[in-house]
Amino acid sequence: MILRFPEFSRDMRRSDEAAVDALLLRATGRAEAPATLAALRRAGDIAGEVVLPFQGGIVGHYALARMRAPADWLCVASLAIDPEWQGAGHGRRLMGVLSEWARLSGHSVSAEGPAVFFERAGFLRISDGLAVAGPFDASAPLELIYPPAMTPQR
Repeated sequence: MILRFPEFSRDMRRSDEAAVDALLLRATGRAEAPATLAALRRAGDIAGEVVLPFQGGIVGHYALARMRAPADWLCVASLAIDPEWQGAGHGRRLMGVLSEWARLSGHSVSAEGPAVFFERAGFLRISDGLAVAGPFDASAPLELIYPPAMTPQR
């Protein structure tokens, strides 16, 4: 068995968009995933995108979008690991770095999906389908309003 290790994660470059779109299709099997990400980019709702490169290709990606509410919150708008790379902890490591960044920077980041996955990466489980990294006041009511491009998926 040959072990493969991706390179260090880095900010996505505009030249990576086609490779990220192809990755999203492979990883999610959902044709609308690249279109949703493109709509977020066009609307200026993307706060940042990170890729996990390997030998000139992209094997992992996540995107953060600006929430409408709570004010100043971000959300994980996209997370994908190439199917051939899944199960090796790469997604958890990417989210772990994001969770630590949220804690250190004071930004709150919501993530929808299997909360146990995000919890293992350092997020706080709010419910079975929601986790939060960074500052969070559990005693305050929480109303999440996502960017319009994400609304149809919710």
